Amino acid sequence: MVNPIEAQGLPPEIPAPLPTTMTLEEFLASDLDDYEYVKGELVPRSATSLEHGRIGANVCFYLHSYVRENRLDAMVFVNSGFTVEECVLRPDVAFLSAARIPDALRKASPIPPALAVEVVSPSDKLYSVIEKAFAYLNAGTRLVWVLEPVAKTVTVYRSESDFQTFKSPDTLTGEDVIDGFSCQVAEFFE
Repeated sequence: MVNPIEAQGLPPEIPAPLPTTMTLEEFLASDLDDYEYVKGELVPRSATSLEHGRIGANVCFYLHSYVRENRLDAMVFVNSGFTVEECVLRPDVAFLSAARIPDALRKASPIPPALAVEVVSPSDKLYSVIEKAFAYLNAGTRLVWVLEPVAKTVTVYRSESDFQTFKSPDTLTGEDVIDGFSCQVAEFFE
């Protein structure tokens, strides 16, 4: 297996999370919206750039439009919490079929999304974003898209060893997760 971080020549650095004695249950009951919870520690979420917000909004727009136009029994979420392994992560965009949406919508979902989308921010370390993608996959997420704004690429992860990078003029599909969905990669970055 080729590690995508090593393949790109990037150093495997991870910013040190803030230490805490908070349990997962305490975090889920808290209102710490500016943090993700990773294996017992709080990890601050930096404010995103306007570019990051625009790209995330574009992804949400295309996914949500497809879900509505095709009357899919599913929902698209933005920055919502999902309990993934011993973590609470907030993908920029997530897709979950209605049958898997928990009743308690005011709490983080104990069910991982079918699709998680992460937009790399200027303050992100790509290594950490890919680690997060692997955490989603290990928890049962079937597809992860990592959008990299500088190169204008989307890397689709199906597993730790099965990933593919798309760029303009490629067309991205929802594969077997969002059947029939397709969008040109360039449209996410407009």
